[in-house]
Amino acid sequence: MNTIYCVQCQVECNDTAGRSVTNFVATPIRQPALIFIFVTVLLDVISMGIIVPVLPQLILGFLGDNFTSAADVLGILISVWALMQFVASPVIGALSDHFGRRPVVLASNLALAMDHLIMAFAPALWVLFIGRVLSGVCSATVSTAYAYIADTTPQDRRASAYAVLSTAFGLGFVLGPVLGGFLGHIDLRLPFLVAAALGLANFFYGFFVLPESLPSHLRVPFSLRSANPLVSLKLLRRSSQLSRLGVLSFILQTAQQVLPACAVLYMTYRYNWEGPQIGLALAGVGIVYILIQGGVMRPLSKKVSEKTLAMIGFLMGVAGFWIYGSASVGIMFLIGIPVMEMWSLAQPSIYALMTKEVEVDEQGRLQGANSCLLGLAGFLGPWSFAKLFAIGVDPQIGLNAPGLPFFIASVLMIFGFVVVIGLRA
Repeated sequence: MNTIYCVQCQVECNDTAGRSVTNFVATPIRQPALIFIFVTVLLDVISMGIIVPVLPQLILGFLGDNFTSAADVLGILISVWALMQFVASPVIGALSDHFGRRPVVLASNLALAMDHLIMAFAPALWVLFIGRVLSGVCSATVSTAYAYIADTTPQDRRASAYAVLSTAFGLGFVLGPVLGGFLGHIDLRLPFLVAAALGLANFFYGFFVLPESLPSHLRVPFSLRSANPLVSLKLLRRSSQLSRLGVLSFILQTAQQVLPACAVLYMTYRYNWEGPQIGLALAGVGIVYILIQGGVMRPLSKKVSEKTLAMIGFLMGVAGFWIYGSASVGIMFLIGIPVMEMWSLAQPSIYALMTKEVEVDEQGRLQGANSCLLGLAGFLGPWSFAKLFAIGVDPQIGLNAPGLPFFIASVLMIFGFVVVIGLRA
């Protein structure tokens, strides 16, 4: 099979018969559309980051400030969202391969806005669960954005492109928690309303700006078999390299679940921090993340192999999680942030290596499989880490070990480093 990079539309086209493709007509991708992908991820992460400092506090309010029960509920709440994503992600990926990326991105933005409105007016915990179910089913924006990048970027530039996309994550996590912390200090419900407004703004912006990135002749028919989450994961068994990359992606996604599941409760319990302090701490995480993705990842990706970058990222993850778990005072936690965020070198590198293992018309299914892994990790990780935190702080058990979930995450990163060593260069 010949792979050809089309300079007109910046997509790679396959001639399965090995013949010339001089009759291929490309559709140019306008620059505002590429900017939109960055902006849509940014606004989505801001809208999610806004609620990070206040959601655990909202749950604590429903449960009378019982940290053990709040940790259990928060873990279940996050796991429900991830379970819905696990079931729905391959469907969304297959739909984007059939109908294109544009309608999936727009529908996702609108659905997330509705979710935040539901949570803003939730009178009880069960309403929060309804909102998380809706969000989990429809939150395909990020995976489809990665497929959009794969559609429009050549293989040798994807690690750098994914680093740019990762910068949007970092910037969103700078602005989101700060806004959430201060807005939540005014009213715990206010951050949800602002998040809904951002989602609606993103929908209308995309409606008028975003063109389709997947040409009609590269689309594939939708089938229920390809939408089955377990069938979707079979794509990762195509080669030993892709299987190892799938394991690494799952490890990264599982380990990072310790932060949404435990970080806010951990800071509140161990350091007695409130919303503004928590928001600023999370903003510091985002600032360092941006600096690493923009100032370290991009230049290094041009000189260092993806495998080497992944090895560095996993090693930094081992050290970073251990520092977080050991930090008995807040300043120690803050000092650990630069070390911890160096682990972000691994994720874009793993994604870039994965896209090289599949064909151009399978990029949507690959991202669906990745989202499926994220959903599975998000289902198992938050509940497990939250339960570990609950065990660590439960006075009846008496461990007095609030850092327990971070230590377990560090062990996961050690295992990941061993797997990285076995990758092809």
